[in-house]
Parts: sequence; structure tokens; C-alpha cells
Amino acid sequence: MIRSIVMAAGLAASVGVAAAQDYPERELLGVIMWGAGGATDVVARAVTPAAEEALGQKIVMLNKAGAAGAISTTYVASAPSDGYTILFGAENPQLHGVMGLGEIDYNQFYPVNILGRGVGVIVTSPDSPWESFADVVADAQSRPGEIKMGSTGPGGIPYVIGAMLSTVADYEVTAVPFDGEGPGLTALQGGHVDFMPVGASAAAELIKAGTVKPLAVFNAEEIDALPGVPPITEDYPELSSLLPWGPFYGVFVKADTPDDVKAKLTEAFKTAADTDAFKTLMADRTNITMNISGEEADAFLKQWQSATVWTLADAGAVERSPEELNIPRP
Repeated sequence: MIRSIVMAAGLAASVGVAAAQDYPERELLGVIMWGAGGATDVVARAVTPAAEEALGQKIVMLNKAGAAGAISTTYVASAPSDGYTILFGAENPQLHGVMGLGEIDYNQFYPVNILGRGVGVIVTSPDSPWESFADVVADAQSRPGEIKMGSTGPGGIPYVIGAMLSTVADYEVTAVPFDGEGPGLTALQGGHVDFMPVGASAAAELIKAGTVKPLAVFNAEEIDALPGVPPITEDYPELSSLLPWGPFYGVFVKADTPDDVKAKLTEAFKTAADTDAFKTLMADRTNITMNISGEEADAFLKQWQSATVWTLADAGAVERSPEELNIPRP
């Protein structure tokens, strides 16, 4: 009886090893955290073709937006730990705990690749009278709550940038939520909201086309991709201590995915992120290519989370204390 159990355990282990070695035997599901047309969607779809070629299998893409990324994160976390369901995510899960949106963040995932990071930009309509973000603040102070800001919900880029701005400027606007930067920017162009902080990558082409007007980059200096757009520190130098800050984009699987599967995914996406086509797209959309994985990516994720959640906590913009969640102050 004991011998049978040992043989069965050995057989199961060998089958598991074989499964990992044969991976992937079928198509994968790539769950995109935000809606079509947003920055995360664009980056995910740009890197995927080369990753598919490296893996030898197709990745079926699924946009699953909602709850500032919590819906897609929960969906992938509930899938089998076999590497066939991957998450194309942005920075939002690192804020879910303090925002009261859920208990899942990237500590429960393995970072296959942090593809790149970006900077924020505050945009408005081309016919807006505002020429700087200081103009928005002055206008909002004269008519509190009347100006509409496009948002993606708690934990999204507009929310975080808004919280950071609130530490240096006293103003009140009405946030209008959308399922991603793409829908929010569409609403801005249609006159349904008045301004929106977004990732510069999501707005770059619209800025070039003249369908939105940039007021400031959320950075300590100008960026090459948007020459002439002033840094936010020009009006609010106090923000220097919080910068650089911005969105990031990555590929993740569940932490308990077999190591051989993680290694194959890591190799495939490292190859994909190193292609000239992907690096050119990232540069054109104002992103900085990172192409890091494993321990290096994990260290980046923890540093980003620590710096951001404590900034939000100090601004009084969290539901739960980072200390309660064992997130160390930077």
C-alpha cells in the first residue's frame, strides 16, 4: 500500500514536470486590466505579437475593466495556477488595499515583466481658456464643484495625481468615473468633462492631433516626447519631493505558477520587450522601457507601492492605513 502511494506520488510529479516542459500546449488568455484604447491596452497589444511568436501559441486578449483594476486582478487570481491565464496590468493593484478595493495586490503575483513606466499629463479640450493647471485651480476656487474631471475611480492615475495635487493646492472639482483612460479621453473630446490627468502614453497621439490640449506634465522637468509642455513643478515646486511618479505596465501570473512556466513566460516577454518595434512604440508614446522581471521587478513594485500609499495616506486620501497593511514607510 505504501509502495503504491509512493509510486502514485512519483507519477504525479513526473506528469507535472512534463506538463511544465510542454508548456504552452494551447492558447493563453491575456486579461487586460483596462478598457480598449487606454495606455495599458495599447502596451499589452503591442508586446503580445512577439511574445506569441516566442511562445509558439496565440494569446487571446480580453479587456476586463472595472473597480480600478480589481475585477481583472481578482479574475486572474481565481484562475488555475498553470500559466494559461496572464494579467496585463498597471499600477493600480498596489493601491487596492489602502483604497479599500480589495486584499489582492502584486504580492500575490509573479512579475513576468515590468515592461515600462510613464509620466502623467493633465489635458483639457483645445478650446479651453486654461493655459496651465494653476488656471484650473483658480477657476475651481471661484466655482467649487462645477468643473468636471475625468477619472478612472479610486486608485487610478487621475485619483492619485489629484490626491498629490491636493497636498499643495486647495480646490474642489467633481470627478466623473470611466472604465479606463480611453473612454475618459473620448468623453473629454466630446465635452462631457473639462480636464483629466492621464498617463502621457494614452494622450500622446491625441495631443499630436490637437484634439486635446496639455496643461502640464506631472514631472519635475519637461519630457522629450512633449516639448514645450511645462512640468507641474513650474507652478507647484513643492511637488518635487513626490516626483518622479507615474504609471507602469507589466505582465503577471499567479505567484504559485510552476517555475518552469514562469521561466518560459519571462524569456518570451523579455524577448518581446526588446524588439525595436516595441521600444519605438514605447518611446513614441512617452514611455520608458524597463524590461525587468523577477527579483528586480519585485523590488520596483514594493518601492512604488511604499512611496505612493504613504503619500496618499499623508494627504488623507486612503481608507486604510499602510501601516495596518504592513507596508513600510519609504
